[in-house]
Order: sequence, then C-alpha cells, then structure tokens
Amino acid sequence: MKRLLSGIKPNGELHLGHYIGAIIHFIEMQKDYESFVFVADLHSLTVNPNPKELRNNIKEMVGLYLACGLDPQHTYLFNQSENIYHPMLSWALECHSYMGEMNRMTQYKEKSRNKSNESVTCGLFTYPILMAADILIYDADVVPVGEDQKQHVELTRNIAERFNNRYGQTFKIPEPIIAKTGARIMDLQNPTKKMSKSAENTKGVIFLLEDLEVARKKIMSAITDSDNKIKYDPENKPGIANLMTIYSCLTNITITEVEDMFQNDNYGTFKTKVADEVIKLLQQIQEKYNEIIKGDYIDKVLDQGLKKAEEIAKTKALEVYQKLGVGRY
Repeated sequence: MKRLLSGIKPNGELHLGHYIGAIIHFIEMQKDYESFVFVADLHSLTVNPNPKELRNNIKEMVGLYLACGLDPQHTYLFNQSENIYHPMLSWALECHSYMGEMNRMTQYKEKSRNKSNESVTCGLFTYPILMAADILIYDADVVPVGEDQKQHVELTRNIAERFNNRYGQTFKIPEPIIAKTGARIMDLQNPTKKMSKSAENTKGVIFLLEDLEVARKKIMSAITDSDNKIKYDPENKPGIANLMTIYSCLTNITITEVEDMFQNDNYGTFKTKVADEVIKLLQQIQEKYNEIIKGDYIDKVLDQGLKKAEEIAKTKALEVYQKLGVGRY
C-alpha cells in the first residue's frame, strides 16, 4: 500500500477551508493509503506562539481531526515534536541544501518582506527543509497540498534527488496531490484571498467550532456582487463562485448542477441553502468533538500514532547518518 503524509500547524483554529481543502481529502484517501497525519508543532515555533495556547490548540486540532472522520485504524496521528528523528534528519538535509533555494521560497519572501534581517528568524528561513524531512523520513509516495504549497514539495524532491545522486538510493521521490475542487476556499469578506486562520477580519472565516448562529450570519453576510445571478465566474464573481464551491463540496454535486439548481433563485435564497449545509456539517463535527475531548482517547490515539511513526522515522534517519559517515550507526 502506498503511503500518504501531511501535517498542519496548530497556530489558530481549524476552519471550513481546512476541512474542504484538506481534511475531507484525507478522509477519502485514508483507506487507499497508509496515512500519516501529524500536528506540525515544531513549524509553529516560527511565529513565537503563546505556549499555553499552543498546547490547547494541539489537543483541539487532534480532536477535530478525529471528529471530522480520520480513523486511527487507517491514519496514524502524532505530534511532530515528539518524534526526535524529524529534526535529526532536517539537520542532515540542511547540509545538503542551498541558500539560493531558501531565498526563492515564496512564503519566506512574503513573510520577510519589509522586515530587517534582525527580525527574520533562521527558523522562518529554513523551515522548508524541516518540511522536506517530515516527508522524506517516511518515504511518502504522495503529499496532499494546496497550490500554494506545491513549491515545498518541489524543493523536497530536489533535495531527495540530490542526496540520492551523492549517496545512492535513499529517499523515495514524493508526488504532490492537489485537489481539483475545493482546494482553495476563499475568505467570505474578501473572496480574492484564501480563507485563513490568521485573517484580521474573522467575519470571513468559518471556524469548525464556531457558534452555529454566528456561522450562519457570516454566510448570509458574505460579499458577493450586484448581478444577483448564480453563475460560476471566479474572476468576475469571486464571492458567489466561492459560495458555489463550498456548496458543491459539501453536497457532492458539480458546479454545473449547482448553477442549474439555482438558476432562478436570488443570492439570498442561495446563501440560505449554503448556510444550511455548513450548519449541518458543523453540528455533526461539534457533537463528535465534544464527546472525544472528554476522556483520554486523544492521548491513546497520539501514542499509537507516534509508536508507528517512530519505528519508520528512526530507521530512515539512521540510514542517512550511516551513509554520511557520522556517529557509530
């Protein structure tokens, strides 16, 4: 069985964009792949999070993954920081990566723009190499990513191929999987931007643990246009196109079918239908989450996932260090 690998940073709350753009695909693929999904808490350190909030976010995130439908029988869930072999491999890969590669990383360029060198941490500069280690240490076949993360998988492939050429076959070359539908859910108040947990205006973001009435109001007040025609046109009608994408993904019907269904309706009617589907989803997730969060089930799942992940990661990390000639491996 092929292997899938993915991680998400516990900085902020999970939202509808995460569910449609990532989690729903993990659920669909977990029976076809041996899946490893980790909480990328080491990556979260690039933004200096509040320690108490970070711990709470980790537990909440794992609880939501489980409530959304990830099955520990098919998916190994674990905390990145508890597996020491991730940073161990990352250092070896840093010594086989180049400054020019890091300088070209889009997210680094965006986050460091208009900042002095003193205010940009080394972690922000080199975290794509840790991301490469996260992937390569499991010989992952596929990595589900959004379009904005594809560059990271390309870097991972380059580093793996470079190491293989120098030291012999060591790493499997991973392939990115980019969902054709729903990979980018946009902000409800600014539909030209991706829905983000770090958005300054949270009125455009539907959180998975959102109060249901608040979530409904956010959908009903989503920015659209004055045309009042339900037509999929992301360039000229980004707001309504975004709502159509959400409705399509939550009901498993095509965009064309959505257009046909609502061709004679106005935006108010359509928004109500979208809100109904979103509320139905949130209600199901929150009911399951409130049960999961009570006992020690989360700890048991993380312990089980870590045990499996460590076995694989240790073997790969020691193989790399043996090939590099360091230690007594």
